[in-house]
Parts: sequence; structure tokens; C-alpha cells
Amino acid sequence: MKLDKKKILELQKNRPPYLMIDYAEEVIPGKSAKGYKDLPEDEWFFKVHWENDPNVPGMLQVEALVQMCALSILCLPGNKGKVMYLVSATNLKFIKKILPKNRLYIETKVKSYKRGLAICEGVGLVDKKIVCKAEFNLILPEEIKKYNLQKNS
Repeated sequence: MKLDKKKILELQKNRPPYLMIDYAEEVIPGKSAKGYKDLPEDEWFFKVHWENDPNVPGMLQVEALVQMCALSILCLPGNKGKVMYLVSATNLKFIKKILPKNRLYIETKVKSYKRGLAICEGVGLVDKKIVCKAEFNLILPEEIKKYNLQKNS
């Protein structure tokens, strides 16, 4: 499945300027998502990070990975338009600066998805070279609520 920006906006809640993905070239529901973010010189964060040395902030790199991966869960039946949250991230690596005019390719994989918890990983590439990577966990709160146990008194 391929998703343009209009379809991405239908599936998930992030909106510009915080939408960190432009196009999903391949989404396999519940399994993986690949796509990209184009980074024109006038992106809002280049003006503030850093003066005379603009580059994509590390946490926005992670956000791009998270948003791409979330599409693979939000494409599952019944999940369209639901909120997903990042709850943890580990093994973050920022290998090379991502600069204005770059295209950040994003490749993500869902290693496990059960009961509203997704265990994921992703890499970002510029010119076919890895520039960032992370492992992270996402939750779908609406799904998790179904499994909350309550004590009977």
C-alpha cells in the first residue's frame, strides 16, 4: 500500500508543521512502513537549530521514524485516525547530520504488536547511508483499555 500526504493525514493525528513524513512508499499493515520526508531549506526547525549550522534535531529524527512506523499499525482494521503514543526509545544513534535539501528515507519494522503495544525499530537514510536509527515502543491507548483488569470488591 502507498500513501500520499492526504492519506497519511487521514490515518494519523500529527499535522504540519509537526508532520515528519511526506510519503509512504510501502506500508504492510502490522509489519512495516517505508517512505520519506523532504527537507526544504525553509523548514521551521532549520531556523532555530542551530544558527549558521542548520540540521534536523535528533528528537525530530526519532519522531519521523515513529510516525512512519505508526502508519503500519494505523492501517490495521479499526485503527484509522486513532492516537498512538511513543512510550520509550532505546539505542538511539545519530550518525550524521541531516541538512536542508536532504531527503530522509525512513524504513521501519514492527517487531511485535499485541494488545495495543508495538515494539518497533527504524532507520533513517540520506543518499543510501544510515544517518539515524532507534528502537522504540508505541501504544494505542484505545486498544490497551480493552485489556485493563479491574478488581472486584
